[in-house]
Amino acid sequence: MAENARAIIIRLLRERSTVTSRELAEAAGLTRQAIHPHLVALQRDGVIASEGRGRATRYHVAAFSRRYPTDGLAEDTVWRDVLDAVDELRNGPVQVTDIVAYTLTEMVNNVIDHSAAREVDVRVRSVDARWVIEVRDEGRGAFSHLTRHLGLDNPIAAVQEVSKGKVTTDPQHHTGEGIFFSSKAVDVFELASAGLVWVVDNQRGDHALGTSDVVAGTTVRLEIDRDSTRSVGDVFDAYTDDHRFNRSRAVVTLFEYGERFVSRSEAKRVARGLERFDEVVVDFTGVRLVGQGFVDELFRVWTREHPSTTLEPVGMNDAVAFMVRRGLPTDRSP
Repeated sequence: MAENARAIIIRLLRERSTVTSRELAEAAGLTRQAIHPHLVALQRDGVIASEGRGRATRYHVAAFSRRYPTDGLAEDTVWRDVLDAVDELRNGPVQVTDIVAYTLTEMVNNVIDHSAAREVDVRVRSVDARWVIEVRDEGRGAFSHLTRHLGLDNPIAAVQEVSKGKVTTDPQHHTGEGIFFSSKAVDVFELASAGLVWVVDNQRGDHALGTSDVVAGTTVRLEIDRDSTRSVGDVFDAYTDDHRFNRSRAVVTLFEYGERFVSRSEAKRVARGLERFDEVVVDFTGVRLVGQGFVDELFRVWTREHPSTTLEPVGMNDAVAFMVRRGLPTDRSP
């Protein structure tokens, strides 16, 4: 019966992409309790993988699923293993393979160098014409680690810093560009840690911050269309000048609960670390109201103190644009 149940599970997963344990149990003619050991064994063997917890858990065929000890691990070893195991990825469009190679190795390297985790789980699978890549660890957690290292108030502030790019806890060995470029290279990028998840949807041109059940460690999930025409070079060209990372988009609305920015202290939080860049696009999309103190601190005081960085406001409604124009230095006012 064990072999029959195993075959039924694999067949059903291939037919439906993802299923619950209840659906699998019904198809196999077993109870959920009886099907559970088969699911555990298949996951242990790397044949299937799961998402969610409890009754919400869904199972899917794992094109690649492996756990690596981080001690002595090299990220290119993981990538070679993935290519050896996943023929469709190896033989697919070269630009897609390059993006998966870049983003996967960057995320694995982050685990090796920053997480203090003993192991890292790497999964690659195809779902609905997309490659889905997951890198998980049970280390100290990306947002919690940044919060402590940078002396921030809370993990939400850490998400905001990550979204700006070029932030790292180890500047002697890392530029801080990996997460930023990875978040721009794929269709959907998710970074979950400390009960939060930061989502970058490049197809919609949108960012979001939500809650997550990932409390310990860090989980990164990447999605890229199997026929995507985007290339790694396109991403680098959009955010670099002469191959030097100097441009970032600072989103001032995503990581605060509200649509108003009125105080100088809010401006200081938004501007934190932006002096690392030559040009910063400040996107006001979704912001209904800004105060004179916020605008003055960000566009006059801060830019005067950091003349090598240019702030470019975009996405403003009429009221916000009026306040920003009044706050811009005279030589920049329209």
